[in-house]
Amino acid sequence: MPDPRKPNERGAALLTVLLLVAVMSVVAATALERVALATRMTGNGGAIDQARAYADAGTQIARMRIGDLVASNPARITLAGGWMGTPQSIPVPGGIATARVTDGGNCFNLNSVVTGESEASLKVRPIGVSQFQALLQALGVDARQAQGAAAALADWIDSDSVAQPGGAEDETYAQAPRPYRAANRLMVDASELRAVNGITPAIYDLARPWVCALPVTDLSPININTLLPTQAPLFAMLLPGQLSVAQARQLLAQRPPDGYGSTVQFWAMPSLSGLSPMTEVAEQVKLTTGFFEVDVSVNVGGTQLVERALIDARENPATIVRRSWGAGA
Repeated sequence: MPDPRKPNERGAALLTVLLLVAVMSVVAATALERVALATRMTGNGGAIDQARAYADAGTQIARMRIGDLVASNPARITLAGGWMGTPQSIPVPGGIATARVTDGGNCFNLNSVVTGESEASLKVRPIGVSQFQALLQALGVDARQAQGAAAALADWIDSDSVAQPGGAEDETYAQAPRPYRAANRLMVDASELRAVNGITPAIYDLARPWVCALPVTDLSPININTLLPTQAPLFAMLLPGQLSVAQARQLLAQRPPDGYGSTVQFWAMPSLSGLSPMTEVAEQVKLTTGFFEVDVSVNVGGTQLVERALIDARENPATIVRRSWGAGA
């Protein structure tokens, strides 16, 4: 029997069916794509978890080795044995892990611009502020900018809300496009320096390789037996106006192969005879290292992860203070 519907009705029905098929095809393709994406994400997540586990294990091994290094001579840490900065690679299932240990105290401790027993009583330490200013100037920052940045750093950490001359407290940060407040506590990570008034992106990029945030307010503990000539600004900052970066570099290059036996021997060097360091500064120079930094890079099945940890070796056993993960940690 012939179809009683008109040809245009049959055409409309066919078009509807074709549209429905097209829509279902798109839905099916989208669903398949999401399933594939979820599968890839699950695989990536598993690879990252595996890489992190290997990185954690590498950090623990480094922590124990650091403990052994310090225990072998608690009074003196030198570069003997080539432990500092030398990559140590360890094969792991599906890839490789590489660990690197450096002296974690040879840096400007950002928390040294204050002193205090608790975060409720942190007060500005002028000598720490002046050392940060001296470091910035040694790196090429204008004296006025360096002074303001150093004062603002102390205001950022100290407990009160009274700005130093050239410094910054809450009222300054409240005027930012996205208002915020001074932390009024110790820094946990050196990256927090970016939030401090006067620390421009250019200044931050200059300063970042030279600064750290140790979990103490002690003046930067410079181990004269491990400080490299390339790190001369960290020694020059201790004696601003008395010792240039070039002179500090030459001094470090003349270090005995087995290091100095005592700080008295170091300060008695003829090249330092005309200098007059303050008692606090003289005591900053150490023969041993209390903090170490460990970088563990893991590559497993194309997944790369870096773990960076700060190790406190002042007591036995050495402990992990903090750690971070990422492409560059």
